[in-house]
Amino acid sequence: METAKQSRLALVTTLLKLAVFTVLVPGTVTLWVPLFLLLPRVHHHSFSVNLGGISALLIIALGTSGYFWCALDFARKGQGTPAPVDPPKVLVVQGLYKCTRNPMYVSVLSILLGESLLFESAWLLGYAAAVTVAFHSFVVFYEEPILRRKMGAAYVQYCREVPRWILGVRRARGRDAI
Repeated sequence: METAKQSRLALVTTLLKLAVFTVLVPGTVTLWVPLFLLLPRVHHHSFSVNLGGISALLIIALGTSGYFWCALDFARKGQGTPAPVDPPKVLVVQGLYKCTRNPMYVSVLSILLGESLLFESAWLLGYAAAVTVAFHSFVVFYEEPILRRKMGAAYVQYCREVPRWILGVRRARGRDAI
């Protein structure tokens, strides 16, 4: 009985840490910085219902859904958060992690792409490109080496089976695998 209570408490604590991380990190990347970049002209932007606007909102909704799906998988299955200071204790390979090793980053980038389309902003598109480079560098030079050390052979095998970024796209002979 006590173990179930401790397990629920641990999950609630992890979800609270996840909420704080989400507001501070993806919230800053997808809301506060874009708002800062758009603020001088956002009040002059008029919205009309058209295919471009609907497509942009759909991309934003898919990115947001993808992020929350993955974040909840981290909390429930991985017993951790996306924060480097509180990473999952178990390798998460379910859900969107079956399709790409970095669906949270792909989701955040989708949100930024949708925002740049919605506001027809070259500034946001440039920002999204810079964030893409930052994410890739972080994954290659920090995250993957840490995961190889921490998760060992299971992570190396996972890298062989699942592409780093784009569904079904691999570099020659899986060079991005390790």
